Amino acid sequence: MQPVVVTGLGAVTGVGLNAVDFWAAVSSGRSGVRPLTGFSPGQFKIPVAVQVQGFESLGLFTENEWPVLDRHAQFAIKAALEATDDAGLNPAQLTEAATVIGTGCGGKETDEITYHRLYEEGRSRVHPLTIPRGMPSAAASQISMRLGTTGPAFMVSSACASANHAIAQAVMLIRSEVTDLAIAGGADAPFSYGLLKAWDAMRVVTRDTCRPFSVDRSGMVLGEGAGVLVLESLEHARSRGARVYGELAGIGMSADAAHIVDPSSDGAVRAMSSALKDARLAPHDVDYVNAHGTGTRSNDISETQALKMLFRSHAQALAISSTKPVHGHALGASGAMELIATLLALKSDLAPPTINFSRPGEGCDLDYVPNQARVMRIDVALSNSFAFGGLNAVLAIRSV
Repeated sequence: MQPVVVTGLGAVTGVGLNAVDFWAAVSSGRSGVRPLTGFSPGQFKIPVAVQVQGFESLGLFTENEWPVLDRHAQFAIKAALEATDDAGLNPAQLTEAATVIGTGCGGKETDEITYHRLYEEGRSRVHPLTIPRGMPSAAASQISMRLGTTGPAFMVSSACASANHAIAQAVMLIRSEVTDLAIAGGADAPFSYGLLKAWDAMRVVTRDTCRPFSVDRSGMVLGEGAGVLVLESLEHARSRGARVYGELAGIGMSADAAHIVDPSSDGAVRAMSSALKDARLAPHDVDYVNAHGTGTRSNDISETQALKMLFRSHAQALAISSTKPVHGHALGASGAMELIATLLALKSDLAPPTINFSRPGEGCDLDYVPNQARVMRIDVALSNSFAFGGLNAVLAIRSV
């Protein structure tokens, strides 16, 4: 099979509106956690979040475009434009590209606006383009139209593993020679009244900050944004002299078939093992793992156990970090953000830190790169996404 490589990166996050600023925050451990804005004080038990700031000032959309673009689709378009520009692609080269985007929530902003107008304001009509604005496939459609891509275009939704699943689908499209080029990633914008009330009820969101694997962890911090990457066959990338960030060497996917919210170590092991097998790598080849690392009690213990089950004695030699305390848990976009961070970690030989770490929590006894980035040789890495519903997707990355 033709190797698949990454040649372009784009990001919209609460710590930077491009991939360069995003990596600067992740690598230095500069958190975007701030007081939640846009809602009346006291409406939620969620006082903090990582929200995208200053996006409207970028001037990407016309006055006529804003009303027909849900917030998550806006993020996705901007990240895709950056990624294709970073890859040095012109419109003619994008014509036959595939577009595969993941989302956990889709057009919830559109739903919220619609229901507010109908039930709160008592209106009898809504905008005639409400359906295409909020439909789950909106972001892929909008990217395709904006960039002129005519290859396969679709959305993937698997909760917090959506981006990794979307990227895995794009890898398979290139391997099977359906296309030589794909635009893939994830986007989510979960800051609506209804969703925040739902997260309140889950009781998994912290009231102060995110501390993965630490004894004093108290839950996750919600984030938003998008991460989009350009994937190409190695032959296609070389034929046009493209810069390569790394090879997407392996993909692994599994289902826990166990519990809707309580993660299974066995399922995580199957996904990581499958990614390594697909990449023809052994566990001892891995240098760094970008963990799912949500900061919840069950996830951190389960993921640590899974790492020890798969890597055995080598688990103690792994550098493991969670970047979610910096950019928040952006749900269906998180996997793409974290893959960007993982690729740049390989490129710069710098493992990003797990910030806010105090002491190891119960069942969390590995090396989580606490608080300070670490200069180290990174040739092979894994990027983990383990979602509600027991839906797991792991990507194995190798330097080129």
